[in-house]
Amino acid sequence: MKLTTPLAELNKIVIAGIRNAGKSSLLNNLFQKDVAIASDTPGTTTDPVTRKIELGRIGMCAVTDTAGIDDDGALGEKRIAKAREQMISSHMILFASPGHLPLTSHERELRDWLDSRNLPWLGILTFADRPVDPEKKEFFPESKQVVQNNLDPASARQLVKAIEEFDRQLEKEISPVHGLVSEQELVLLVTPQDLAAPKGRLILPQVETIRDILDRDCAALIIKERELYSFYHRLGMRPSLVITDSQAFHKVAADIPEDQPLTSFSLLFARKKADLAWFIKSLSALDNIKDKGQILVMEACSHHCQADDLARVKIPRLFRQLVGARVKFTYARQLPKDPRNIDLVIHCGGCMITRRVMMNRLEFFKTHGIPMLNFGLFLAWANGLLPRALEPFDELAPLYSDLN
Repeated sequence: MKLTTPLAELNKIVIAGIRNAGKSSLLNNLFQKDVAIASDTPGTTTDPVTRKIELGRIGMCAVTDTAGIDDDGALGEKRIAKAREQMISSHMILFASPGHLPLTSHERELRDWLDSRNLPWLGILTFADRPVDPEKKEFFPESKQVVQNNLDPASARQLVKAIEEFDRQLEKEISPVHGLVSEQELVLLVTPQDLAAPKGRLILPQVETIRDILDRDCAALIIKERELYSFYHRLGMRPSLVITDSQAFHKVAADIPEDQPLTSFSLLFARKKADLAWFIKSLSALDNIKDKGQILVMEACSHHCQADDLARVKIPRLFRQLVGARVKFTYARQLPKDPRNIDLVIHCGGCMITRRVMMNRLEFFKTHGIPMLNFGLFLAWANGLLPRALEPFDELAPLYSDLN
């Protein structure tokens, strides 16, 4: 991986704990240089500080230092909230605790909070040059306990080994075309260049998919939708799979044979980042939307809206045409505080956030009994391409048939 790898695709490690737990010193020792201000003064770290580093077999990681979870005052509460946001989006948390000091109520609360959200954490007992408090040793399970002396470079090497070992136990995101193609096969990618397309580059799902295809010793042919018919019928071999931008579903399906396997980048990322099976089951909600219902359209990244914006123009227009209900559309990038009036969530592909963040959002709505789709699945449904767009996913296509 290069240093330009998006943060959502890096192994994100967050350092958390009470003030003066040695979090910033831990970060500095891991990097073997001063990348964060370390001081005996409580509350030195305010906003999260993120740096990238290559960590052994894990590869490129983003390591984030956070404010103390016992910070006080109105500003302290905001810092704690920011720290928790970082933890929710992480692959693992390094729970730093001064090993020589008695256990605090804030540390108990942090462990309970992490466990209640199934967030993977590793206990780091800092100040290893001093005797470890017996209660601390018991509080952190031996399988999750690392003793660390932030003043000793050798201790950092031991920490890296512990992180590597812990990483082996964690769930990993699958890659975009995992299980869909085999060596020496041809994959045809259709990438429209509309007003929303970035100048001079492809969007992240397309780039990741191309790289995954190459890593699997396959060939990728990339064309715009206008050239698809001509190129497809001049190919000397049949593609094993055609992957299109969801917005071009209708034209692409019309230009290739009906028995040609077809899906979209957004559906690949629904499987990679979230729970595509749950999205499929949520399709049944489209039959039950009534007038005055509320549809929440969620996106993960910030961008300026274009004239033909997918979230604010195309999806609402298709929804009103095909569902018919007179509904209210609302838009957000963060989870709502009160979701009770929401009838359906339509989410973007989530390419700029981690699977953990996406699953946290999904579970939030699931807990409140609110169905959730992603853009790609909605557009496949709107273009009459279900179950065809799901057929490459052998285990998932039958779910749609069951709905009908």
